[in-house]
Amino acid sequence: MKHHLPGLSWPRLSSAPIQVSCHFCDALQEAPRLLEGNAAYCCRCGEMLYQNRPRSLARATGFSSAALIFMVLAHSFPSITIDSGGMRRELTLLEAADALFHEANPMIGVLAIVFTIIAPLTLMGGLLYVAGPLRFGIALPGALNVTRIFQLSEPWSMLEVFLVGILVALLKLHAVGEVHLGTGLWALIGLVFCTAAAMSGIDKLELWDRLEIAMHKGEKPAHLHSAEEHPQP
Repeated sequence: MKHHLPGLSWPRLSSAPIQVSCHFCDALQEAPRLLEGNAAYCCRCGEMLYQNRPRSLARATGFSSAALIFMVLAHSFPSITIDSGGMRRELTLLEAADALFHEANPMIGVLAIVFTIIAPLTLMGGLLYVAGPLRFGIALPGALNVTRIFQLSEPWSMLEVFLVGILVALLKLHAVGEVHLGTGLWALIGLVFCTAAAMSGIDKLELWDRLEIAMHKGEKPAHLHSAEEHPQP
């Protein structure tokens, strides 16, 4: 019989303790349940193993939804506007990637699209697809594969690097003409912050554990299956 203890971390599939390995020193140790807001640290090196973040699924859902909205705004409106010699040029993120592809190096243009559009969209869209239904104990079809994919795309989402590159370019463009910051740039800044907040809002161990619970929800215990297969006379 499962016991869901009030005030403790997410419920597990069984009452038996689980073990986790430290990502820093690979020490294998028990993973105890935690009070909301507490963290577990490695008994050997002191590195944090995982944390029971308050309202983790709600934070992940809210920030990922906001990140997708900012992403639409960042690619719909110009990021910068340049006035030089009576000419006015507005540039969006997609136009910047297109300019890199045709006027600089095609590989750089492709990488800009991958790192600033495909990877962030996969990351935030996948997190919303998984975390949103999990708030209600539901795992949508393909949630396991989606979780693997968006976690693999996390290191390739380099919006902050692209943002720093834009800010450095703005310093040089001031020598060419008058530069105005557009809605797209402010939306990109909001996208960077929301992406970071969404990914830091939930622990990976908790996400996988909640996902496993939702997928097994409604399944009959093994002893019930055996009783149905071998009814008593």
